Amino acid sequence: MKKILVTGADGFIGSHLTEELVRQGYNVKAFTYYNSFNSWGWLDDSPKEIIDNLEIFSGDIRDPYGVKHAMVDCDTVLHLAALIAIPYSYHSPDTYIDTNVKGTLNIVQAAKELGVSKVVHTSTSEVYGTARYVPIDENHPLQGQSPYSASKIGSDQIAMSFYSSFETPVSIIRPFNTYGPRQSARAVIPTIITQIANGERSIKLGAISPTRDFNYVKDTVSGFIEVAKSEKAVGEVINIGSNFEVSIGETASIIAEVMGKEIEIITDENRLRPEKSEVERLWADNSKAASILDWQPSFGGKDGFKKGIKETAEWFVQKENLKKYKSGIYNI
Repeated sequence: MKKILVTGADGFIGSHLTEELVRQGYNVKAFTYYNSFNSWGWLDDSPKEIIDNLEIFSGDIRDPYGVKHAMVDCDTVLHLAALIAIPYSYHSPDTYIDTNVKGTLNIVQAAKELGVSKVVHTSTSEVYGTARYVPIDENHPLQGQSPYSASKIGSDQIAMSFYSSFETPVSIIRPFNTYGPRQSARAVIPTIITQIANGERSIKLGAISPTRDFNYVKDTVSGFIEVAKSEKAVGEVINIGSNFEVSIGETASIIAEVMGKEIEIITDENRLRPEKSEVERLWADNSKAASILDWQPSFGGKDGFKKGIKETAEWFVQKENLKKYKSGIYNI
């Protein structure tokens, strides 16, 4: 791989992925979202030795000209740029179609025209909706239970259509619920940690009965790199998950245990999804990743989950990190 473009490099997973690629010696171009503050998102906090070995391209994934320009000298594209907050997709679904579907079209169209050697498109476990059977393998039906998940189903289909129609070398990575340092407080684990870290003991949450398959960000990053390297992954959809199911309620208890605090959970009606939109159960079958990529989670199972929660909490409780989060405000 002569040069790798990472879209969404300024975000949670994208920044961790970008840094790890640089550490491993890859030539990396980071596609960040243009803004007047000249901010590179989480990459602003990256060590100097990372930034000094990184090329930054500021643009907008919705702009086909800018996307193609960014990809001109790149051999591989890891496409993570997307809108991902489910509650905000209820509010502004049009922006999700523009960013997720049209943005993905811009990537694969440019890849086709430029002869890019590999495109890794980022999907999400939300495309499966509530599990019809568990563990969920890649053949599970897709169910658009929110505008967000529907937009990701659309973007997945656009990406794979270019493989089928034009032999564009596309792989789809489908991470389950990634968590870790830098994650937005719109996600449940940072929501719990930041409330506890700010002294709250009555923790506001939405539904606590749904289950999730949480995947520590280091495992998600290693999954991306293995998919990018694998020729066998071309034309394939591959789950990246821990193969461990845990409820939101138990997750809150584990976080409280790790942080050494006693808590009670209060249901905040504003945080509840519409009944038919709530995904009640997610549990990954990661056997395809094991067979094709030889990938296994390092933070799998309950012990691995506790280890990942400990690392995550240790990052969030640092004053310089915690002050970036407004735990008293429901972040959609």
